[in-house]
Amino acid sequence: MATIEDIAKKLNISKGTVSKALNGASDVSETLRKTVLETAVELGYSRGMRKKGAKHLCLFIKNMLYTEPEHFGYDIVIGFRKAAEPAGFVVSVVPLDDPTQKHITYDAYMLKNNYAAAFFLGLSLSDIWISQLQTSSTPAVLLDNYIQANPTTCYVGVDNSEGMDLAIAHLKKQGHRCIGYLSGALDSYVNQLRYSAFFAALRKYNLPDGHHLAGNDFFFSECLQKHLPALLKQKVTAIICSHDLLAHTVMIYCQELGLRVPDDISILGFDDLPLCAYTAPPMTSIRQDRTQIGKSAFYALSSLLAGVPISTLLLHTQLIVRQSTGEAPASPKKLQALDLPQTK
Repeated sequence: MATIEDIAKKLNISKGTVSKALNGASDVSETLRKTVLETAVELGYSRGMRKKGAKHLCLFIKNMLYTEPEHFGYDIVIGFRKAAEPAGFVVSVVPLDDPTQKHITYDAYMLKNNYAAAFFLGLSLSDIWISQLQTSSTPAVLLDNYIQANPTTCYVGVDNSEGMDLAIAHLKKQGHRCIGYLSGALDSYVNQLRYSAFFAALRKYNLPDGHHLAGNDFFFSECLQKHLPALLKQKVTAIICSHDLLAHTVMIYCQELGLRVPDDISILGFDDLPLCAYTAPPMTSIRQDRTQIGKSAFYALSSLLAGVPISTLLLHTQLIVRQSTGEAPASPKKLQALDLPQTK
């Protein structure tokens, strides 16, 4: 865990100045205080106790890795804290489990622990608190989950329709006319959005849009053993995946089948995790700026706390082109010659 001395060394200022900035002393400028607080967040500094009189926010995390820079949730947490802590809030990161949701209601938990509002990462549609948020009164912002008709909740994320449009447009420009899609299970709101957005983009660009061109499953193994062979038998020349980890797994499996990426098949991911720059070949992906998502979640939460019933806050996506996508093969001979496993 970082110390005040670590922050002082990073900024080349005294420990006393760091301490004053962290405790809101009036003789420290707002600019310096903000810099000290953001640096403290980046270095992982924690006061170790609640600041008396401060407003406390809870950042709930479920089904998502967030402790290391390569994890999807890491930058979101950092971004949220960077925005919240300089504004005078104390943020507690709380792993959320099923027993907690069964034991106590969301509103009761927040009241018991003196939290003013919450930011949720990783909830699925089957979570107990998802249904409770339909009628909850404690402000809540949810990543990639939309709660209808509750003015105390807000959905933040990226424009998935825009992202899928960018992906399909890129592949069509490279000559691909038969594009497949692989996804995680459709038990999450964001997976449902991306699944629907895939077909909408195909229709927009006048490409084949039969539902046999997509497969989804909770397990990677099913995607590889069942849905991927089904797509390859249809001679797709490009595959979009709902997230980068699945895309990387698909890329490796295709290479094990003897396919060259991107000469024989193009692979495109979603999220642009740090690993995308280091896969072989480096992976084309749709980037969502996770630090800005975290900051936006705090801005949305601030609006809710001020009584402004903001419903949805979406950021733009960006296509990051690397070497896993290329021109469509003139004739998919490799695909025709593959000895694929029988699909169920």
